[in-house]
Amino acid sequence: MQTDPDAFFSVPHTFRIYARPWTESALPDDAALAELRSMGMQLLNEAKALEATSLMQLRQLGSDTKALVDYLKLQSRKVDMVLHYVLANDPHEGEPLAGLRFGGSGVTLRSPTAMADGSRHLLTLYIREELIALLCVAEVRHCVHEDDGFRVTLEFVAISDADTEQLVRASLSVQQKQLKLRKQQQEG
Repeated sequence: MQTDPDAFFSVPHTFRIYARPWTESALPDDAALAELRSMGMQLLNEAKALEATSLMQLRQLGSDTKALVDYLKLQSRKVDMVLHYVLANDPHEGEPLAGLRFGGSGVTLRSPTAMADGSRHLLTLYIREELIALLCVAEVRHCVHEDDGFRVTLEFVAISDADTEQLVRASLSVQQKQLKLRKQQQEG
């Protein structure tokens, strides 16, 4: 579970997020968070964990396995895409909001209504481009009124280590894509 709000950087990126107030006094541990996940989200998380373990073992076999690793990555991506599509079309609890920024420590979102500083919310994040669907509890750090609603910054207070790792990898991937696009625009 994350405790340091400055432990990871965040990247600007749009994504879907659903939020509902967390009314429990205690924060959920990893097991309780796992119980809150839908069946589709559990399947996606298990598939990603199996993929990470398997690919790491294959990489240790040497350079002769590169083609096999690439093929298995492609197959895994196809499974992840199908599961993510199923999840995206499932009914969701909470208010649908627009995610603006994410990282391993928290998220920034746009909300039509204010969220009180210090309030806690159960969040479901869907980052389509990175095939991420996860559930966590976050606490509001800042809520600022803007022309089109409120810009809210939340810090994760209950999130599994595996989900934090997914967000860190995804933020690095998004940043790499943004830098590559910026370089292409400067050259073109």
